[in-house]
Amino acid sequence: MPNVQKVKHTICENQPLAAGAQTLALGKHCLAGQNLFDHQPEITGFAACLYNSPFMSIPFIEENDQTFARREHLEALQKLVGNAYPNKYERSRVVDPEKDDTITAVVEKFRDFEPTEDLNKFVVRVAGRIATPPRQMGKVAFVHLSDGVSRLQIYIRKNDVVGVYNGADGGDVDGWELFLLLDHGDFIGVEGFLFVTRTGELSIHVQKIQFLSKALLPLPDKMHGIQDPEIRQRQRYADLIAGSLMVEKDEVLTAREVFEVRAAVVRELRHILEDHGYIEVETPMLTPLPTGAAARPFKTHHNALDIDLYARIAPELYLKRLLVGGFEKVYELNRNFRNEGISTRHNPEFTMLEFYWAYADVNAMMDFCEHMLRTVVFTVLGHTHVKFGEHEIDFGSLFSRVGMKESLSGRVPADQITDDRVLELFEAHVEHDLVQPTFITDFPKPISPLSKASPANPSVAERFELYIANMEIANGFSELNDPAEQYERFRDQVKQRERGDEEAMLMDEDYIRALSYGMPPAAGIGIGIDRLVMLLTNRTSIRDVILFPHMRPKVD
Repeated sequence: MPNVQKVKHTICENQPLAAGAQTLALGKHCLAGQNLFDHQPEITGFAACLYNSPFMSIPFIEENDQTFARREHLEALQKLVGNAYPNKYERSRVVDPEKDDTITAVVEKFRDFEPTEDLNKFVVRVAGRIATPPRQMGKVAFVHLSDGVSRLQIYIRKNDVVGVYNGADGGDVDGWELFLLLDHGDFIGVEGFLFVTRTGELSIHVQKIQFLSKALLPLPDKMHGIQDPEIRQRQRYADLIAGSLMVEKDEVLTAREVFEVRAAVVRELRHILEDHGYIEVETPMLTPLPTGAAARPFKTHHNALDIDLYARIAPELYLKRLLVGGFEKVYELNRNFRNEGISTRHNPEFTMLEFYWAYADVNAMMDFCEHMLRTVVFTVLGHTHVKFGEHEIDFGSLFSRVGMKESLSGRVPADQITDDRVLELFEAHVEHDLVQPTFITDFPKPISPLSKASPANPSVAERFELYIANMEIANGFSELNDPAEQYERFRDQVKQRERGDEEAMLMDEDYIRALSYGMPPAAGIGIGIDRLVMLLTNRTSIRDVILFPHMRPKVD
């Protein structure tokens, strides 16, 4: 391949940029087949670079010896196999006739076979990423393929392997030449028979090899993965690759394993709710009013309707409208958006499970929440004791239940505990010590505008928050269903907003109208999925359990 760096260095100040060079080079490539340039005299200098470079560098990929060598290999592969990025690859169905053979499926099916057992009757076609640098020993070579979960060794012998031409009509090419152009990280498909080496490693004796995709960038350190958390979070694709390549794995979960746990948590939550008669629903993510929680919203504008809309801060009021409409048990796994601070426990976009249960109260909801979380932990992890940082969280024991004022006893002098200061005192003196699962109950009514007052003490709300490992995991209450009282609570929130509280709620007249049709007594809850997954995967930053977290733009 022509030296792409030389192309860069031949461009003078007032000459076209690389984008123009790429366009002209493409034009030359397209017209060459029609011999339209045959009558031209020899082209030299900058113009020669434009016409003769079949491959231009990608401007945001760093140029060094490794990336240059990979681009050279790509050009050679294009000459050898035609299309270096074919549209598909058909895998075999040896393990299960209903499913394509993945590397993981093949390894799990045949891993216990002995070297003396006859495996060559099993011919498989699998595909994956080259997980180790190719090892060539004369006319034979070994390399490992990965599907992101498992690895499988392939054995290639010069005289046995045939390459696949990726053109529309197919055909064969020199398989050994193709192999020598491969780099660590490339995707290939191989066909061959299974065997077990004398050292006991399951392998494929490759008879046919097909190139599928080129890794133009070198892969992360295969021994230790990516150590810089910022790179892991900014470039999750690299983090996932690094985890699949690691040779020495310890007890710490890889990025893929973290998100597999997350998927299992969500799946089990759905299973439990549906077993208890809940119906999954979807409510608007763009709303005319930022209601349902005390938070600062993201604002946008709908051009066709010419109205301002807000990214949902909570689905609560929509879900309770469904109780009015006759649903008795509803839930939504939703994305919420809050235009607030970012920390290890806060991301502007986060996942919440909210569900509502007609004819239940706050106590029944606490019982169900405790049962559900204990079941999820056991089902996903196989036990109920979770290590989180320096702590071991016990989900198997009964969750503690403590009133907010009661929690201050012995920590704050009694004469300092007033209704208007109780939340402030709780956050300062108690919250950081709540390691084991604890329901904090009896919140001040003024900060709970959507919850019913306690029959025993009208100054407090029938509300709870569940704390685990010093984090709020869930928030629930007996739902206020008196439209007149809800109207007055909204009015109080509006006054707070007029005094400068940007997170106070707005008046939602349609919600008041809905309540006026009658809503049954009910309990509701919101559970933070991201923080729950943090606990179950021993991750202290919320960014580690969100595939693509929001981060400040990187400044070079």
